[in-house]
Amino acid sequence: MQMAKTPTHDGIKTSVELTHPERVYWPDDEITKQDLLEYYALAWERMSPFVINRPLALLRCPDGIDGPRFFQKHAWKGINHNITEIADPEDKDAAKLLKIESFDGLAALVQSAALEIHPWGTAIEHWEKPDMIIMDLDPGEDIAWRKVVTAAKEIRERFAAQGLTSFVKTSGGKGLHVVASVKPQATWPDIKDAAEAIAHAMSADSPQTYLSVASKAKRAGHIFIDYLRNGRGNTAVAPYSTRARKGTAVSMPVNWEELDGTIGPASFTVKNAASRLGQSSTDPWADFFKTAAPLKV
Repeated sequence: MQMAKTPTHDGIKTSVELTHPERVYWPDDEITKQDLLEYYALAWERMSPFVINRPLALLRCPDGIDGPRFFQKHAWKGINHNITEIADPEDKDAAKLLKIESFDGLAALVQSAALEIHPWGTAIEHWEKPDMIIMDLDPGEDIAWRKVVTAAKEIRERFAAQGLTSFVKTSGGKGLHVVASVKPQATWPDIKDAAEAIAHAMSADSPQTYLSVASKAKRAGHIFIDYLRNGRGNTAVAPYSTRARKGTAVSMPVNWEELDGTIGPASFTVKNAASRLGQSSTDPWADFFKTAAPLKV
């Protein structure tokens, strides 16, 4: 049995030992379990506020992206002790959910082949009061990237009208996520209602471009504005999380100005992230939680 070397970045270390660190998770790109751990060591300082002490749903691919895959929200036999369980305060008799508290927890997710990490939009300290509102732009196959960028900017304007500051990231798929930090005061229904209102308003104003209902039959030629990520128990892929897709794309926070440049939906990958996450680079989401404003309800 092979064990991993301990990754270090800005003093980050882990006590978690990887079994078979050479196991390939992304065959076409030859990205191994060890490579994934070292990527997360680079991303951890920026990523940690969005995954620590939040209920998590995980997409696990034990044999890599070409093998079987399954979403996991509850513990499994042999789960690493750095992935901890927590009871849902609304249903303490249900199976416990999962959270991590440190980089060791993230390393344990890597060891467990969790290739996508999907947190709730809240932290456990204020479980029933979300601290963000998420709009997921999911374009049909025939939609140009520029139209997705235009949609993201329109959401930014609509958030601004409510006193909210918007941040944007690639989804790691075809679209963008526009996310605003909110003070943990409003309830889940309040957050979902606010997101739904924006989605329906955009669809009503531009029905030829936007869709606010999850209808695959109508998706062609439209951008689906997915507000359902804001319901209690629903999730969205975490900033900096990898995606279990060919190409090793990650969900990368970006500056709004970058959207006017040459980046596309899959511009950022495990392979090319090092320069972006280096010490001399700036974090476009550094002020995310500092900008938190109350949701107008």
